[in-house]
Amino acid sequence: MTLKARAALLVFGAATTLAPLHAMSADAASAYPTHPIRLILGYPPGGASDAVARLLAQSLGARWGQTLVIDNRGGAGGNIAADLAARAAPDGYTWFLGNNGILATNQALYEKLPFDPIKDFTTVTLVATQPSVLVLHPSLPVSSVRELIALAKAKPGALNYASSGTGTAGHLTGELFKAVTQTSFVHIPYKGGGPAVIDLVAGQVQFMFATAASVIPHVRSNRLHAIAVTSLKRSPSLPDLPTVDESGVPRFEAITWHGIVVPAATPRPVVDKINAALNEALAAQDMKDKLALQGVEARGGTSAEFAAFLKSEIPKWTKVVRDSGAKPE
Repeated sequence: MTLKARAALLVFGAATTLAPLHAMSADAASAYPTHPIRLILGYPPGGASDAVARLLAQSLGARWGQTLVIDNRGGAGGNIAADLAARAAPDGYTWFLGNNGILATNQALYEKLPFDPIKDFTTVTLVATQPSVLVLHPSLPVSSVRELIALAKAKPGALNYASSGTGTAGHLTGELFKAVTQTSFVHIPYKGGGPAVIDLVAGQVQFMFATAASVIPHVRSNRLHAIAVTSLKRSPSLPDLPTVDESGVPRFEAITWHGIVVPAATPRPVVDKINAALNEALAAQDMKDKLALQGVEARGGTSAEFAAFLKSEIPKWTKVVRDSGAKPE
């Protein structure tokens, strides 16, 4: 057999091997899932992503009679896990719970990513969102966002804010706040949210944009003062706190979000079935209540809506990262 003939035979073999996958996709969707699903996370157990994933696993496991196996793959800001998920078989049995850090800001933070958040994944649905809470040490003589801005403008560079590390959500939210309010603050990065909150309570730093779960106990004991949340709408978990938008910074929004994506070539009927199941789970009051205890709001929606949202988040945070000069730690 000539070399040309062998090449043709290989091409034909590959085509006939791949053809059944696409031809069966609609039929496979009706039976899906027939075995356990792997849900990959970019962080170790115990964090917000892990809590959301385990709630989803419980709910969907009960609905489908199949196990969702949580696969925690921390490291490199979530890039290791995302690359693993992007390279998985596109059969609906590998999901990735991405967030704003991995899928939106890492493109700007890292010189080169091993995956493309748009080309290598198909969006399924936005699962949950969580605003940051703007909290101050009581020694800071302000009681509102307007007063904080006024004090910062009166004393440029005199105030400081903490974060859980350079390039994290708390840091970039602070940088966005500085940019849109045209103020100047000194960023104090920590190795994790816990140490940052401890120093804020001790008065070593003056304010921070923090997760609700990490600071609300201190707010209730009057060791910290909460003045706003960073979502466009008030948080159901903190309905008495105004938004930064309400407080005089129009359209300000900086939220942590979590969403399910799958490898790019996953058949559309399977994607649609996953989307329907996730939306059903997220609409359940029990799920909403459990997420609210974490300071998280259940979302849901279509694959297209999540895709549009992701595409809007990437340039927004790319500008913030580049303007601030943030680099991964």
